[in-house]
Amino acid sequence: MKAIVVDDSGTMRRILKRMLVELGFEVAEAEDGVAALEWFRKNGSLDLALLDWNMPEMSGYDLLRFVRARREFDGMRIMMVTTESEMEKVAKALSAGADEYVMKPFTKEVITDKLSLLGFHSLAEGAAP
Repeated sequence: MKAIVVDDSGTMRRILKRMLVELGFEVAEAEDGVAALEWFRKNGSLDLALLDWNMPEMSGYDLLRFVRARREFDGMRIMMVTTESEMEKVAKALSAGADEYVMKPFTKEVITDKLSLLGFHSLAEGAAP
């Protein structure tokens, strides 16, 4: 399975990438929505995208809306992973097509549970504790 972590924080990208790699994903990184779009242009769609909301150039929310408007990304699961905790923002992201929403800070267990909800059961079950 292939994933991309889109976050302007290098530390957060490394944390999420490490978690996903431990769960069996091949993981790409992008520092904002524009960089993620460039990655998609060169490499195509993948199985999972973890998006931060607040980033320069193009927010995770704007990237979510862009991706959901294009058929070639129909199979990609999208999880918002953000500090945005207002219920209005959660509802807005889910309404725009996010499959799951995780608020920072989070634990590996939370990410694993959300991945199971998204249908990545075998990866989550086979993960080392």
